[in-house]
Amino acid sequence: MADFVNADNTTFRLDPTYRGVIENIKKDGVCPFCPDNFSKYHKNPILKEGTYWLLTRNMYPYEGAKQHVLILHKAHIETFADISSEAWIEFKALSDALIKEIGLPGGTLIMRFGDTRYTGASVRHLHANLVSPDGENPDRKPIMTRVG
Repeated sequence: MADFVNADNTTFRLDPTYRGVIENIKKDGVCPFCPDNFSKYHKNPILKEGTYWLLTRNMYPYEGAKQHVLILHKAHIETFADISSEAWIEFKALSDALIKEIGLPGGTLIMRFGDTRYTGASVRHLHANLVSPDGENPDRKPIMTRVG
């Protein structure tokens, strides 16, 4: 059975709910980001969709994030080498459109690829996290996430 998820990379989260979800997905032995399984594990609506990518709000956003959008490659790929030139162009177009639509003045893009022991991701499926804090809140804390 392929290892599509890594529950060990959920231990930094304060809320244990996400770890339980990942452990259940691991038992199911499927990739939760692949189209055939996506709607079973993810209940937020799709914000934008193209031929290669879909964008949706993360169900388990990083603590302190005002915006946390997942950008998922629709095919199960794991490396940059697997992304076609056309998919890169669509990635930029969809991201640009969403950023404009939600009025995001700034943020961070974290793309996770490859072995989860190196990425800090809980899912082994190429994806990006578009994350932004509440920049207007003077008491905001930094958004922390695991890498590696």
